[in-house]
Amino acid sequence: MIIEAALIGLLCYLGALSSPWLLGVTGGWYLITRPLVSGMLVGLILGDLKTGIIIGVAVQAVYIAMVTPGGSMPADLNFVAYPAIALGILSGKGPEVAVALAATIGIAGTILFNAMMVLNSFWNHRADVALEQGDVRSLYLNSAIWPQVTNFLLRFVPTFTGVYFGAQYISGVMDSLPQVVLSTMNVLGGILPAVGIAILLKQIIKNYSMLIYFLVGFICIVFLKLNMVALVIVGSLLALIHYTYKPEPATTAGAKPLAADEDEF
Repeated sequence: MIIEAALIGLLCYLGALSSPWLLGVTGGWYLITRPLVSGMLVGLILGDLKTGIIIGVAVQAVYIAMVTPGGSMPADLNFVAYPAIALGILSGKGPEVAVALAATIGIAGTILFNAMMVLNSFWNHRADVALEQGDVRSLYLNSAIWPQVTNFLLRFVPTFTGVYFGAQYISGVMDSLPQVVLSTMNVLGGILPAVGIAILLKQIIKNYSMLIYFLVGFICIVFLKLNMVALVIVGSLLALIHYTYKPEPATTAGAKPLAADEDEF
């Protein structure tokens, strides 16, 4: 289990917001830190690919509309993507409980993220002093090396510790919880993905009449039992109809169009 925990801890660092190794945020934060991707990677490492993908999809739905303006994080998605999903798989309690665990660990992860920001301000101050003194080596160390060492320790160590020791106790701890706690976690885990989708719809829908398309998709999945390929085709046809036959905006009554070539005197 040491190798598995180390690999998950390494991926947690590589997918961190300030990690530069995987094309910066492109391959790290916006790729392997997406729960949909990390669920597959963690499931592959732990030998349960199917469960990893199922939990990753459920967790992704919760955070699908999360934005981080100015580095402000309501939850640390990096800790959600790796230690939380890993513990969710190891608990063996299904995606609902894994979602509740991920939400809890993600909020707690903001403490470490804020700690990293505080420590980085210390390194930045040392880099400023080195710049004033003309010390190129110290400037490089304090602006590039030590911040990444700090980031690595704050990502790798908690993830490795949580996964390695959690693998031994998480199943027993979950079994020892009262049934009412497990039932509550199941309910919350089922509600949170719906909340994530609702937040996303709130952001992208400008006219509430467009909710009819969401309801059409819901009916196709729940009642007509269409698969995702069929649903994509239906959605493409609806989009084509909407944008091809969209009615022109009404002009103001009594307004006369101005002649393009009319001379002004």
